[in-house]
Amino acid sequence: MKISKVRIQEFKRFKDLTIDLGDSPKKIIALVGPNGCGKSSVLDAFIALGPSLGAHIGADPYGSVKDNFFRSNNKNFYELIDIDFVVDGIVYRKNELRNIEKYKNSLNSLFSFRSPYRYNNDLNIKEIRAVNPIEENIYGASYSVSIDGKIEENYRRLLAYFNSYRDDNDLKPSEARKYVVDQLNNSIKNCLDLEIVSMGEVEGGNGTLFFKKSDSDVKFSFNSLSSGEKEVVDILLDLFLRKEKYKGSIYLIDEPELHINTCIQRNLMKEINNLIDDEGQIWITTHSIGFLRALQNDFIGNSQIIKFHKNINLSDKIELKPIDKNYNEWKEIFETALDDLTGLIAPKRIIYCEGRAESKDSYEKGLDAKVLNNIFNKKYPDTLFVSSGGNTELDYRSRIAIAILGKVFNDLEIWVFKDRDIASGGNVSEFDRQEYLNGQENSFRVMKRWEIENYLFDKEILKAYCDKNGHQFDESRYDAVVTDVVNNNVKDNGGEIKKCCGITTPINIEIFKENLSNFILSDTLVYKELEDCIFNRK
Repeated sequence: MKISKVRIQEFKRFKDLTIDLGDSPKKIIALVGPNGCGKSSVLDAFIALGPSLGAHIGADPYGSVKDNFFRSNNKNFYELIDIDFVVDGIVYRKNELRNIEKYKNSLNSLFSFRSPYRYNNDLNIKEIRAVNPIEENIYGASYSVSIDGKIEENYRRLLAYFNSYRDDNDLKPSEARKYVVDQLNNSIKNCLDLEIVSMGEVEGGNGTLFFKKSDSDVKFSFNSLSSGEKEVVDILLDLFLRKEKYKGSIYLIDEPELHINTCIQRNLMKEINNLIDDEGQIWITTHSIGFLRALQNDFIGNSQIIKFHKNINLSDKIELKPIDKNYNEWKEIFETALDDLTGLIAPKRIIYCEGRAESKDSYEKGLDAKVLNNIFNKKYPDTLFVSSGGNTELDYRSRIAIAILGKVFNDLEIWVFKDRDIASGGNVSEFDRQEYLNGQENSFRVMKRWEIENYLFDKEILKAYCDKNGHQFDESRYDAVVTDVVNNNVKDNGGEIKKCCGITTPINIEIFKENLSNFILSDTLVYKELEDCIFNRK
């Protein structure tokens, strides 16, 4: 089961927030943004609605919805919070969950929740006692600001799991113990230089887990682990115990990065994903580098990122959709974690193109680069177009970049993409263009058309723009103005082009061109021609 859409009204900071993941939501949903932006409040909204759907969450499920969670006198969370679920490609409203055959008897474990305040400092139980079935979901935190103390209860569950596995399979205690410990260590060792060597012995006064590291034969208890190591073991143990009874559940994990260093964060994200079945869904709030890097590199096709902008006004009606995972979006996201160190997030390919080279606060000013980034950043997210002046400046600056950056970043590609007016305004035929390419290094590319406006002002793109904006495209007027969209200088006819599109208001020509670039989509002939010029060097 996966959530595809949620609407939250008059709850905590939200006046009216909708998060729409589309008809095919991914397994991992990351809520990203600075502290106080509302990430955890989304999880609290799920928790608030849970009991009315039959879902227990934590030790205090019915008391978890506090009066101060609501913005108005209407405290009917069933009215204020709406969720759509997707099961096997079919969308179900919240009131239809009990009609889903495969889940109607397991709604109690619809949600699994970890708050950021995980208490796991001490583990040393003195007596054995029965624990409730894990699917009853009646222990741990009940909302985002409550203490989440699960380690002791989960240790008891681990011992119960060991006993059950031993008896069900008629095994010796040592055989069953090895199976259980090996299963847990498979996950732990992928994150830490650490492995469980003993499950302890409550009757002997050692009711705790014991570990060792690869560089030592010394055995030590859970209580001797560092805070970060305890965090990882706590999270992985909880997921390990839940994986059989929480198939298809929605896991809510609030800021799992506490006390955990960047490298471990990335590996922990991988193990969280491994321990949760693909029918389920993970909603994770984070602003840490390690988890973001995992999403960027390891789960780019299996995750969606909802970005809470730092200046978002949650007192307005807001709709958030997953970001396009391109360089500019990643750069803005990493600003939350890295501030002015975002320059460390480098693209894999830089393409220098013509246009204004000046920039302010590292933001691109050149039209060509802005347009080309807009066109290609979805299909080629690791490519960054950079304006670098005119034709001769382009050669000079690209040579410097290749000489310097090429030595520092071995895997970085640096290309040059030129307008076709390479003869300083003189006529350049297709034969001349090919001859130029044949005489240059493979890093050089040249437009088939005169310059970028010859693509933006193509009839195919202008018609799409007019259709979208409710304008009538004057084709006969266009044909009189643009007689050869490939070879002629059409840039100087920008005013006439706007009139052909039925634009009567004073729209800035540069903004108009940027808007047109939104219509150079992958199924257009213009896109395919540009793509061939740049990425296939044709």
